[in-house]
Amino acid sequence: MSYSVKEIYYTLQGEGANTGRAAVFCRFAGCNLWTGHEKDRRTAICSFCDTDFIGTDGPGGGHFRTAGELASAVASAWPESSRQGEAKPLVVCTGGEPLLQLDESLVSEFHNEGFDLAIETNGTRLPPSGVDWICVSPKAGAELVLLSGNELKLVFPQEGADPKQFECLSFEHFFLQPMDGPENGINTSLAIQYCLRNPKWRLSLQTHKLIGID
Repeated sequence: MSYSVKEIYYTLQGEGANTGRAAVFCRFAGCNLWTGHEKDRRTAICSFCDTDFIGTDGPGGGHFRTAGELASAVASAWPESSRQGEAKPLVVCTGGEPLLQLDESLVSEFHNEGFDLAIETNGTRLPPSGVDWICVSPKAGAELVLLSGNELKLVFPQEGADPKQFECLSFEHFFLQPMDGPENGINTSLAIQYCLRNPKWRLSLQTHKLIGID
């Protein structure tokens, strides 16, 4: 299997339980809830995505013929000086929707390169075995089939995606993340108030945007 990747870059995780942890982000091209083209946004299942996942023209992006080739490219993005110490390097597979392409061969190759493997998924597909950290971000109108993992991170508010409908699922952490956009301030206030009333939920902010990093 070949892999289409929009971009590969080294940064700090900005959201959820791993906020602040150094990671290589591997952003796969393509999604099953939106084409990524503005002309299709109004009819998309998920119309609020703010990420460019079209094509393979981002930094480090491209078409990779084998799992080993892609894992090697990810490994080369992790600074050699950062491999010292006890902390394992982390790769975050995101998108788009990474589970359209991530398979057991790629999981194995990432592990062979010494990485912990995290995914950020909309939860509409089941992952291959061996993923170390699963973050699910449900989208209203999309069937959720991945019902367990490490963290559930719900963009809030979403009409048709009440947080309470996910509380029975098997996740270690439950996060509300204010929907970005023109009403971000209002949405942040709503998320704060919801978390105060419902302590099962914790607030997740997009800290990478707040501090101005990718």
